[in-house]
Formats: sequence, structure tokens, C-alpha cells
Amino acid sequence: MRNSSTAPVPPVPTGVKLGVYVIDELIGRDGRGQVYRARDTQANRLVALKIVSPTLAVKGARFARFQREARTGALLNHPNIATVLDLGCDDGVPFVVSELLRGTTLRRLIERAPLGVGLAVDYARQVSRGLAAAHQVGVPHRDLRPENIFVTAEGCVKILDFGLAKNQLEALELLQADDSSPSEVAAVLRRISYLSPEQVRGEEAGDHSDLFSLGVILYEMLSGALPFTGHSTIDTLNSILSDEPRPLDLGDGDVGRELNRVVRRCLEKDPADRFQSAGDLLVNLELAVAAAARGVPPVPPVASTNRLLHLS
Repeated sequence: MRNSSTAPVPPVPTGVKLGVYVIDELIGRDGRGQVYRARDTQANRLVALKIVSPTLAVKGARFARFQREARTGALLNHPNIATVLDLGCDDGVPFVVSELLRGTTLRRLIERAPLGVGLAVDYARQVSRGLAAAHQVGVPHRDLRPENIFVTAEGCVKILDFGLAKNQLEALELLQADDSSPSEVAAVLRRISYLSPEQVRGEEAGDHSDLFSLGVILYEMLSGALPFTGHSTIDTLNSILSDEPRPLDLGDGDVGRELNRVVRRCLEKDPADRFQSAGDLLVNLELAVAAAARGVPPVPPVASTNRLLHLS
């Protein structure tokens, strides 16, 4: 039976004020909290305000870590990282404020169909650039997945939720989540599919863990399927630890060979066998781009949406 600590938190009503921000509309939610469109009454602008889940924003050492990492995330300044504007707490409710983006999540794009080589490589390059900038100042993401990657209407990729990344304790709690209903089973299985082997083992996750997760995402963008799957949580975790991914069916040309090599290297079980940095991965993706330029159509623009979204 699900206990009250994990019960869904009701949405905050329109018009409620948190600090200088007035809640407008709930536009997304995930295991880390609820995302609202809100108005900054001081700067007179719309922002995305995430109210952090009570299961993460607890008192003591974990809340101190949340504050420290959220502040660190706010220091990141890169075109491929969503800009964090503010961090606050109002009447015991902690929240993170970031830029409001026009577009959609990578998850929604993947659900429509495999993206094809052009888009997949372009998005992976942009994510690699954002990771490289964050890793350079010592900030791994540790929870990279399509829900945390946003594609703007102009085709710019933005990594979301730096500073709200999971530590190893929270990753282990996810593995023990109540998955009694079919929808919960599907949600948990999908979420753990992006964990690195070291996260599955309960070890500290760093830069190399992000490269593994990006490899999973790139595989999914190209094929529409995940490289490691199972019918249960245990099966999926065992697959991450033990299985080798099926080679991507991208043809026998330079593009297929290069991308299979890049993906396989990202998905090595031992972190030491992966690319040594996001910059290293980016160089190898550039080689794939050079191969793609010899025979792949140019990247089409992302279809624009009619509303502002910032979903996780």
C-alpha cells in the first residue's frame, strides 16, 4: 500500500504567491516535483517554477545537499543548459525558478517515431556540449533522460534540472519504489532504463555515468527502442549490468559504423572503458557528422508549438 509520503501532491492553485512569483498554471510533473508557469512580479516576466517534491526536499543533510547542488546548478551558463534564475523557499516550500522555454521534451519527440540519424546526432552533439560545460566545473547531472532534455521551437537542445540531480541514495530509493500498478511499473521501468551500471550498484555517479545515460538516449533516438530492458525491475537492472546492446541497424556505410562505435563506447559497463569526457564524445560525434554529411539529408527544424512549455 502506498504511504502518505509518496501520495501525489495536489496542484498549487492559480494566483498563489511563492516569494515574488505568482502561480499561473501547472504545466508538468515528475518524480522530483511539479512545474508551473509563473509570473515574476519583480522582473515582469514569465518563468518556469518547479516546486520540489517533499520526498526530496526533506530536512537535514539531504535538504542541505539539495540547496548546495541547486545553487551550483544555477551557476551554469551555457546555451545547451536551461538557465536557472532563482532558488527559494516560501513557508517551507522549496522551489527552483528557470527560464520558460517554447518547444517540447525529447521524450515527446521520441514517442512519435525514431528521430533518424540527422536529428539524433544533432541532439546528441548539443547535449554533449552542455555536459562538457557542466563537467568542466564539477557538476554531473546523474539523472539524464529524455524527460530532462528539452528541444526548443528553434531546435536548440536544453538540459533541464541540473542541481536537482539524484545522488546514489535517491537512485536506490527509486529502485525500491512502489510499482504495484501497471502504470507505475511502466514508469519505474522506463526511468531506471537510463541508470548506469555504477548507479545500479549503488555507487557514486559522476561524469562517466552521464555519458552512459546519453548513450542510452542516443540508442533510443536512433532505434525507437531501449538497449537494456526487462519485464520487471530486477530484469531491467540485470540487463544494464550484464547484457550487450543489439547493434543498431543503420546500414553498412560510414554512418552506421561510426554511430554504432560511438554508442557502443558510451554503453561500456566499466566507466574507464567509456569516452573519457563529454568533449571526447563530442569529437567522436563530429566524426559521425562528417560521415552523415556524405549521405544523410539535412536536419529539419523542430515543429513549433503554440504555448510555452517547460516539462520534465
